[in-house]
Amino acid sequence: MSFIRPEAQASLWRWRELIVAALMLLVGLKWAFTSYGFTAMTGWALIAVGLVLAVVGAQRLRFRLGAGGPGVVQVDEGQIAYFGPLTGGAVAASEIERLRLDHTAKPPHWVLEQPGQPPLAIPVNAEGHEALFDVFASLPGLRTERMLAELRKAGAHQVVIWERIPSRPTHQRLH
Repeated sequence: MSFIRPEAQASLWRWRELIVAALMLLVGLKWAFTSYGFTAMTGWALIAVGLVLAVVGAQRLRFRLGAGGPGVVQVDEGQIAYFGPLTGGAVAASEIERLRLDHTAKPPHWVLEQPGQPPLAIPVNAEGHEALFDVFASLPGLRTERMLAELRKAGAHQVVIWERIPSRPTHQRLH
């Protein structure tokens, strides 16, 4: 039996990292400024960890666009699988060559490209899409803030978020 309404519980769960970070910061501040010795050092460590968790939690919060989209995403041992009502497929996280965000689709889709496979399009609000944040963050050289900014933008075009080997020379800038 739950004493919290399901809507409130879902909202708290969405903000979970930031709530934990705030609690860690409060406990850390209390210990750092009211104690001495080992407890004070532990308080400063809690403050540092709480700040890092707050930054990561804020990024994850910006990545979550809600749920209820078509299909289900599963990430298991480096394998990204999407089971959709019309399409589906799987991509190895270590073999991803290009990550695009397709704003022309409704809802927008992540497009994962792997050599020798057709591109895998995953709606940004598919069930289980939160697991994609960790996979995308582990791609070498991916700029997380740019990815989150592009996710919030609207437009009628596709945006290349990350490429393993850039398709244009590095000395030629687009902007």
